[in-house]
Amino acid sequence: MFDVTDVPETEDAAAWLAYAERLTAAGDPRGKAIRLECGGGDRDRWAEAYGEVERHLGLDGLRAEGSWRFSWSRGFLDEASFRLAPDGRPGRRELVEGILTAHPMDVAADAAVDDPEQWEGVLIAALLAHAVSARLRTLDLRLTDYHHSAERAAAALAGQPRPRLERFSFGHGFEYLFEDGRGSAGSRIEPMEYHGEGLVRTDLWDALPALRTLELEGAFLFPSVDHEGLTRLRTRGAVVADGSVFLPGRLPALVSLELELESDVFGVACSADQLDDLADAAQWYPELRNLDLGKVEFDAALSEVLAALADSPLLPQLETLTLREPETPEEGGTEPPAALAPKFAHLALRVATAASGGGDRGRTATGGPA
Repeated sequence: MFDVTDVPETEDAAAWLAYAERLTAAGDPRGKAIRLECGGGDRDRWAEAYGEVERHLGLDGLRAEGSWRFSWSRGFLDEASFRLAPDGRPGRRELVEGILTAHPMDVAADAAVDDPEQWEGVLIAALLAHAVSARLRTLDLRLTDYHHSAERAAAALAGQPRPRLERFSFGHGFEYLFEDGRGSAGSRIEPMEYHGEGLVRTDLWDALPALRTLELEGAFLFPSVDHEGLTRLRTRGAVVADGSVFLPGRLPALVSLELELESDVFGVACSADQLDDLADAAQWYPELRNLDLGKVEFDAALSEVLAALADSPLLPQLETLTLREPETPEEGGTEPPAALAPKFAHLALRVATAASGGGDRGRTATGGPA
């Protein structure tokens, strides 16, 4: 493992060229790659140089396996995305065995190599535990065997500071919330087993000081999301371990909150009672200005949702509010009742049609300009 203590803290090319010279003197091929990158020369030569870096660092196996896609910038990984490659990818077991033999404590000392559903977590941790990933700027993790890999990924992320990670996507896909998942080897994953504790036990937020955009998908991922600098949060599902929807955690810098929540596997829509949590939201989100509920299916009429929001201490600080248009038209349309209209007059209230899919494409019902 190489030393990263003398990495330049500036974007100045001269500092990085001097760093490249030190790497070359130490026999690290990243030096050549950085010189080619800073020189702005032939990108094919640059890519070839980073291919040599990957072979030198033992990351070529992860590249070839196909689940990871990653790019480089100045000798470090810059962007990375994980999607488990098709089941039975030849050589995956051999790759995992090699990783666990060479780096058992750094990756997953307790991983069972005979359990294919633990391999995803090993592949993820192998990259994130490597010092070359310390300067990642963007990370996207979409998990298949999340009952094993979610915690391994979080532990690897928290294992070293990530001073540049600005955008992070994390979670697992689903059609209906709370439905059983299927591991890569076919076993059943029951999300309700993680209600209360959450899939992730490691507190990783302090390791991501530069995080500004966070996208989460799934059920019962984290006990909470507490971050001083996060400005945009998008969630699909019920990502907090206790099942709450509107209060994922303390986010004092949050400006935009976007939620997506359809009827779950039991046919139950989001309870309008959850809106009662917004009574505390002004304390948790003092800077929140944009609340997008255009993809939330409530178990109440739009007029009832508007009435609940009208009494929320959060409402006066909002600049935009997006709600979902009901499938069955209501008497009075999508306008707030006359008695409530003044409470919404200061903001742009948008009602998203099914075709618009939420966000700013819906039509303005009242308030400021769309």
